[in-house]
Amino acid sequence: MYRTAAFAVLSVVLFAAADWPRFRGEDGSGVAKDQSLPTTWSATENIAWKVDLPGFGSSSPVTLGDKIFLSCYTGYGLDADAPGQQETLRVHALCLNRKNGETIWQRTVEPKLPETEYDAGRISLHGYASSTPVVDDEAVYFFFGKSGVQKYSLDGELQWTASVGMGIDSHNWGSGASLLLHGDLVIVNASCESKSIRALNKADGEEVWRVDEIVDSWATPLIVETAAGKELVIAERFRILGIDPDSGKTLWFYKKPSDYICPSTFANGDVVYLINSRFQAKIFAIRAGGRGDIADSNVLWSKKWTTRVCTPVYHDGHIYAIDQLGVAYCLKADSGEEVYGRRLNIDGGGDKIYASMVAGDGKLYGVTRLDGTVVMPLSPEFKELARNHLGDDTIFNATPAIDDNQLLIRSDKALYCIGE
Repeated sequence: MYRTAAFAVLSVVLFAAADWPRFRGEDGSGVAKDQSLPTTWSATENIAWKVDLPGFGSSSPVTLGDKIFLSCYTGYGLDADAPGQQETLRVHALCLNRKNGETIWQRTVEPKLPETEYDAGRISLHGYASSTPVVDDEAVYFFFGKSGVQKYSLDGELQWTASVGMGIDSHNWGSGASLLLHGDLVIVNASCESKSIRALNKADGEEVWRVDEIVDSWATPLIVETAAGKELVIAERFRILGIDPDSGKTLWFYKKPSDYICPSTFANGDVVYLINSRFQAKIFAIRAGGRGDIADSNVLWSKKWTTRVCTPVYHDGHIYAIDQLGVAYCLKADSGEEVYGRRLNIDGGGDKIYASMVAGDGKLYGVTRLDGTVVMPLSPEFKELARNHLGDDTIFNATPAIDDNQLLIRSDKALYCIGE
């Protein structure tokens, strides 16, 4: 009996769920270590708690210990028929109790104007709080586009605000990329704000390095480990870049077909995958660690294919995704060969899914914009295990967080904690 009890305690230690501190989880892969996750739920089944949010937003929740962090906006752009006046726009940084969703603190920011006009067009698809915050054991960082990056203590005390540009000539889709931490740096893809990617000092928000000519990129970059050291990989309209994350020096580049970029970088070891979003729809597999122009040395394969907005999941030699039109795919990661492509008949118009897939407990979760989460096996054999609805009549754009054997799913209206 003692041995049984000891094994149970050891199992809890070994398989304890990790925090979800950034967009797509601890390592940016979208894959969680949790061992028991729900397959089915509804508005009344498998809901641990639900809390109404003070405003709209498509930023994803992140977690650290007993806290959840996310952002939202109020006052302007809440109604396509009557968007209101920009002067009423406010953005909010939120900290919620992980156990019950109650608000621990809320900080309201008066944004820098003019903002991107709400025109019931592309900005209306995701709003003014689209960047997922990032948290470590000392502070939490929020990115509000033209209104800059803000650092708060975990107790909600504002530490600093840093501007990364006002987007004078930027695209009218607004901001979207999420923050990344590296050592003492906060890394910001400020393509929409200043056509740059920047590293800010975590202590004071001062710029440490900057790379310009980052054009039409809504993608969150990724740091990967290579034989030559760590590299920051990001794609923009014309190039894919490998950057020294400590100095900002460009180590390698690949001149790709011109197209804007929404899906974030994802990887398997030192092999990185990047996706053109539309006109030159393509996925590229590149081995990081090269130097200079790597077109003839480190490009492993490419093929015509895109998810448009969503970032896929890599697992065990395969790439999984649901694209914007609601088609579920599995590709072989070493060649791009399609294993399956199945239309899921998701309700809605042309833009059916913006959230990126996440995985855990042998299952894939794909959240659609009109309140339906598709659950599939994390396997190259296609099967739809469940399609779950919460009865929420607002929009679901945020990528779920997985934490402590539960899913955190966010709509414009509410945050749901799903699981026992």
